[in-house]
Amino acid sequence: MEETQENLAKQFQQLEVALQENQLQAFRENFLALHIYEQGQFYQSLDAAKRRLVYAYLSPKELADMFDSLEDTDEMKNYLEEMRPTYAAEMLGHMYTDNAVDIMKTLPKHQLAQYLTLMDSEEATEIKDLLHYEDDTAGSIMTTEYVSIVANQTVRSAMYVLKSQADMAETIYYIYVIDQEERLVGVLSLRDLIVNDDDRMIEDIMSKRVISVHVGDDQEDVAQTFRDYDFLALPVIDYDGGLLGIVTVDDIIDVIDDEAASDYSGLAGVNVEEVYENPVKAASRRLPWLITLLFLGMATASLISRYEELVSEASILAVFISLITGTAGNAGTQSLAVAVRRLAINDDKEKTIWNTIIGEVLTGLVTGAVTGLTIFLIVTVWKGNPILGFVIGMAMMCAITVANLAGSLIPMLMDKLGFDPAVASGPFITTLSDLTSVLIYFNIASIFMNYFIK
Repeated sequence: MEETQENLAKQFQQLEVALQENQLQAFRENFLALHIYEQGQFYQSLDAAKRRLVYAYLSPKELADMFDSLEDTDEMKNYLEEMRPTYAAEMLGHMYTDNAVDIMKTLPKHQLAQYLTLMDSEEATEIKDLLHYEDDTAGSIMTTEYVSIVANQTVRSAMYVLKSQADMAETIYYIYVIDQEERLVGVLSLRDLIVNDDDRMIEDIMSKRVISVHVGDDQEDVAQTFRDYDFLALPVIDYDGGLLGIVTVDDIIDVIDDEAASDYSGLAGVNVEEVYENPVKAASRRLPWLITLLFLGMATASLISRYEELVSEASILAVFISLITGTAGNAGTQSLAVAVRRLAINDDKEKTIWNTIIGEVLTGLVTGAVTGLTIFLIVTVWKGNPILGFVIGMAMMCAITVANLAGSLIPMLMDKLGFDPAVASGPFITTLSDLTSVLIYFNIASIFMNYFIK
């Protein structure tokens, strides 16, 4: 792996030399010999002046193949501004439609209109059709570049259609069968065409049970279907069963990455994708959460102050406050992560809610009992006071159980209200657990205080 990276770095250096010394033929041969992912790495390593030379050396079609491998749509928007409008429009037209749409959704309206005007009318129409679908739906991530045939034709004629459409299709492994109204009626694979006799009819070899997704389905649900069936592509249909496009596995990998990043961001209370974000900008994003948690923390501090007299009478209680609140907060965060994950992978939300809540409460009781027993033994031996050990252990068990309940219940409630469950972040659950743990701890302590004060 390290050797491969070294060789790639040398190739990049040679390409940059060819670029700067106007060695057109050498640059084209070496650049186009790279894998499109490596082409993208080289392209992104250049400054704006050198990228403009690339535009002079490569055709819009050659650049489009490389652009299909890039992922940062915001950065690609900046690249488009470096190109001549006619070059950029032609390049976008040669990209896979779904990828071009992802970029064009980030553009200002006047720039979008300009590119659509400069494009080939057929390509512009396909892009316009996809632009109106809502974000994060099957329609927004599908492509219209697929292979379709009809049932009343032979394998021979289907192979002819496949060969004629293969160059523009994003995948040719699946071939979709439609009727005269363009409704999806069947599917077969490239293997089915290869292994069957040329004179066999498509309707005899196609599978009539087609797994599909609706154009308005959430992209997370589409990703779940891919996980369940291990497909390379899924057809997207409208309300009448008409075939509109397909979602391919490479787009679903991006969706899974995006959803995972979104969940991590929610659980942490920060945007984890902004790795190199400006410190001031990063602070402005984090401050609202921190200020909100500060006020919630003040509620905990106020609660502790209400038990000031209790603490003054039994100062030993102050020693264990952070121990109980910290352990309960950790338990609540674990429960939160489990609840968010279960909501993401289960279709039966009603059943998931109750199973998760009951399961997490029982888990809290078990872990709380074991942790409580452990701290009871430690405090009893350390302080020589079994009553104090019992208070700390009982408070620990109750605090963990309540934290587990909160960690599972809050994301469920947020999901019911239509919010992203991951927004119930770890810091929020931890701070909330601090509040409940302090309340539980001091109430139990006040009941048994006369028994452990010496």
